[in-house]
Amino acid sequence: MLLRDIAHSRTGDKGNISNISVIACDPAHWERILEKVTADRVKLHFAGLVAGEVIRYELPAIQALNFVMHDALGGGVTRSLSLDPHGKCLSSLMLTLSVE
Repeated sequence: MLLRDIAHSRTGDKGNISNISVIACDPAHWERILEKVTADRVKLHFAGLVAGEVIRYELPAIQALNFVMHDALGGGVTRSLSLDPHGKCLSSLMLTLSVE
């Protein structure tokens, strides 16, 4: 099972920091998301793309997580030569994380 089977994701950016939200589609999936979608697993999943620290924030009232990923956008929108300088496609990559 992939994260996309049980959650939705959105991405935002501030400079060279990307933040990715993961929101459970159903409250029944919240415990699995909490257990399987850790900061360490996300850091490993984004290896080669995120050079800095990955911090996980929990929002249990809305069954959501927010990941703040430092040094993730090639210097930020005004400095990056990336085709996706805002990192919007990172939410799609997040949803390919296995939650078996």
